[in-house]
Amino acid sequence: MAKAAKKEKSGAEGITWDLSDLYSNLKDKKIQRDIKDLFQKSEAFEKKYRGKINSPKLTPKFLLNAVEDLEYISEKIGKLLSFAYMVFAGNTRNPENGAFLQMIQEKSTEARKHLMFFELEWIKLSNKKVDSLLNNKILFQYKHFLEQERSYKPHKLSEPEEKILDEKANTGSRAFKRLFDEILNNIRFKIRLDGKTKSLSETEILALLYDPDRNKRKAGAKSLTVGLKENSHVLTYIFNTLVQDHALNDRLRLFENPMDSRNLSNEIDKKTLDSLMTSCERNYDMVDTYYSLKKRLLGIKKFYDYDRYAPIFHDSEIINYKKSKEIILGSFHNFSPKMATIAQKFFDKNWIDAEVRDGKRGGAFSHSTVPSAHPYVFTNYTGRMRDVMTLAHELGHGVHQYLSRQQGYFQSDTPLTTAETASVFAEILVFHKLMETEKNPKIKLALICGKLEDIFATVFRQVVLTRFEESLHHARRDKGELTSENINELWAEANKPMFGKSVEMSDDYRNWWMYIPHFIHSPFYCYAYSFGELLVLSLYSKYINEGNVFVPRYIELLSSGGSDAPEVLLERVGVNIKDPDFWQGGLDLLREMVDEALALADTLN
Repeated sequence: MAKAAKKEKSGAEGITWDLSDLYSNLKDKKIQRDIKDLFQKSEAFEKKYRGKINSPKLTPKFLLNAVEDLEYISEKIGKLLSFAYMVFAGNTRNPENGAFLQMIQEKSTEARKHLMFFELEWIKLSNKKVDSLLNNKILFQYKHFLEQERSYKPHKLSEPEEKILDEKANTGSRAFKRLFDEILNNIRFKIRLDGKTKSLSETEILALLYDPDRNKRKAGAKSLTVGLKENSHVLTYIFNTLVQDHALNDRLRLFENPMDSRNLSNEIDKKTLDSLMTSCERNYDMVDTYYSLKKRLLGIKKFYDYDRYAPIFHDSEIINYKKSKEIILGSFHNFSPKMATIAQKFFDKNWIDAEVRDGKRGGAFSHSTVPSAHPYVFTNYTGRMRDVMTLAHELGHGVHQYLSRQQGYFQSDTPLTTAETASVFAEILVFHKLMETEKNPKIKLALICGKLEDIFATVFRQVVLTRFEESLHHARRDKGELTSENINELWAEANKPMFGKSVEMSDDYRNWWMYIPHFIHSPFYCYAYSFGELLVLSLYSKYINEGNVFVPRYIELLSSGGSDAPEVLLERVGVNIKDPDFWQGGLDLLREMVDEALALADTLN
């Protein structure tokens, strides 16, 4: 990506978010006012409700009042934490931002000390008493939330123990997560391009892996590896520490396997998850078939890991940020004008931070913040088609989060398994819109190949990442602290089944587990991407078959947030994730896309 490396303008320069709907800046007087209100409300909550939740005298009305008060306080905490994290993500180099985030985390921990008793008292109530309470219609709005709280009953500790764990996390796991961000986001990757030595950010160096010039891809891969290896000692230590912290939590909370706590929060059973992952693994031959095609299209003898994202045709066009906005909003509008109207707000009201800048966190996300405000989208836009898709992906999240605000703070967020539904669906809408309007078979092939690579990264690669995490956590428990080379070997072994014989894994690639933030911030998050992609392929197929009648049901699904279990909400749109054949249906649609790419390539030849 020579032009990107030369800082060719993407149109996203100066596109930064306006966080003033939360707070104007770190000095905003409302912050201290809200912290004061938070402590007053938290202390009053404890005084009013302690000892009265785990009681035979508990009435539905009293419980409703308690939940509403708790939700108000929890949203106040969420607002402060959201603002602090987004400010930090926007500039991880500024020590004031890091100090502010730490301060808010500590204040939140102090406030939560007055709230923990509620959940612990609630889970101690008898099932008979709980059933009588939840059958009362005035608690219907919070029924799923209260049921989910009780699902953690076998894994909760005593109140003093819970308080200690929460407070120690500020100088334990939360501190190591912040350290990971500060290290990774401030590495400058040295590389020689066009006769000049440059110093690039992680976002910029990863962008080179998509460059049509193979020498630049190879140089980018080498530079990424050198930068990671220079920091491997501390990054490996962070991984070891957090993986062991996870093991300690599992032991204390009686979770048998490393993934069990994530599965509980995702409201997915092991049988369904095993069916998803093994279905994907049985279809790894698709990856081999596609990369064999790409190897032929690129005209290279050995296809290395750094060749996977090379464009099949040389296209140096920068897609201006304004143009990406038009593409995305047009695609959304064709499906649902309501969806487009909501997405338009993100552009019009500066709810997006899109420019690439020093110190900014890499990657992309959509932060739901709190229902009393609105979501914000964060991305690093460099002007490539994948950036358009990433922006569409995050805006899909944003629309989902905006719609689900009506469920309130406790039930607006979905489990991770369905959290990726709207984001991936948004990408599919943009892809099919581009395919419908494109007449040039060469460009259509490039679009299909690009989409296949995105889906492979979302479906198959995420299963690989999950298998790697499994092996990492088990190895740390069985063998003790691991060296960088130990983890390199686990990473290579996890990737081999997907790469098969089609991709040559370089020695550099063995180190690339070090920069993936999900392993640090959200252990075992990755399988949710596979779940979401295959789910969306099924949902989009329903849309094609049912037409506009599907749209309001889909919007209702997004608006439902986390108000019920994923399987219940999905049944309303005709999806049964318990069906063992369900996942294969999505994979069959993906195989049809591979066949379409093969056929198009043959016509061009």
